[in-house]
Amino acid sequence: MEAVAAFYGVYVLFAAIDILLIIFRTLRCRCGKRPEKEKFRRGSVSHSWKEATLVEERDRMAKQYEREAEEKLKRAIDEATATSAKSNRSSKHLARDDSVDVMEENWVGEQLCCHNCEKSLTGHRYILREENPFCIQCYESLFANSCEECKSPIGCDSKDLSYKERHWHEKCFKCSDCENSLVDQPFASKNEKLYCADCHDKNFAARCDGCSDIFRAGMKKFEYKGKQWHEQCFTCKSCQQPIGNKSFIPREGETVCVPCYEEHFAQRCLKCNGVINKGGITYKGTPYHRDCFTCTHCSKILAGEKFTSREEQPYCADCFGELFAKKCCKCSKPITGLGGTKFISFEERHWHSDCFNCYKCNASLVGRGFLTDGDDILCPECGRA
Repeated sequence: MEAVAAFYGVYVLFAAIDILLIIFRTLRCRCGKRPEKEKFRRGSVSHSWKEATLVEERDRMAKQYEREAEEKLKRAIDEATATSAKSNRSSKHLARDDSVDVMEENWVGEQLCCHNCEKSLTGHRYILREENPFCIQCYESLFANSCEECKSPIGCDSKDLSYKERHWHEKCFKCSDCENSLVDQPFASKNEKLYCADCHDKNFAARCDGCSDIFRAGMKKFEYKGKQWHEQCFTCKSCQQPIGNKSFIPREGETVCVPCYEEHFAQRCLKCNGVINKGGITYKGTPYHRDCFTCTHCSKILAGEKFTSREEQPYCADCFGELFAKKCCKCSKPITGLGGTKFISFEERHWHSDCFNCYKCNASLVGRGFLTDGDDILCPECGRA
């Protein structure tokens, strides 16, 4: 930059010298030897008139030379000042990126040149890339992104809009369906294409299985078995009220809220007529609450217990034996037949198989012949004794 300043300083100096020489010649002409007055008087009238005219013309030309010299000096000074200021601006621009040392390699004949084509950048716009200056044309051909829509380079004077490492001109950044501009507008991408919010919803948004309308941004979505509903569309089949986050029970492919299900469809206990939500027992096709399925006689809960029935009423084993079972002739205990218990009957008399023994020798008579002696039974051996 000092060389540039020295160059323009020499230029101004020579211009000033040239102007001074012009002024000097002019003044010399004006101060030249004039004809004496006597000669004017002795000469003819016509000769004196011609001499006076020449003097006036010489004075006029001298003044004109002075004006031209002053104007030329002024223009030279203005050009030198403007060029110096421009040089200072360029120096400031280069210094802004701390690239002065690198820029010196691009000065050819005291001019800033493009790093690629070496075209002079003096008086032209340029762009720094990695501390190297490029003219606009070279920069755009080497580094500018290509527009996804029109495939043309995105120049320095155009906005470069990018999305997922793809680039568009501002005028090309538009919806693929309605072609409205997407600048400063919400948009979505589908199959490598851009869509405005309305077109994306119209073409691709999920739809409610209740009303067939789309799900817009911010809407709640309820899903069940591959279907989806708006909040206001996810309703009870019976009362038509929104279920929301409340519990529901599916019935025949439809959703039913718990109160409606209990009122219209739930099983009810035969004993208390209450709804059976859980823990129910079914006996002979009839539902009961667990706590309601009890012995008809003693009210003992029969869930998990052995029981039998008489006249369609459940009884625990103990109550059934006491109330209805045959009695063993030997031990007088009821013969219930529960648990695979075997028993023997003879002439309206009944014995447990374990109690069917000889009265005298206590030998088992199960599967053997026997004799009776009143209420007693005897084996053949004891009966002959």
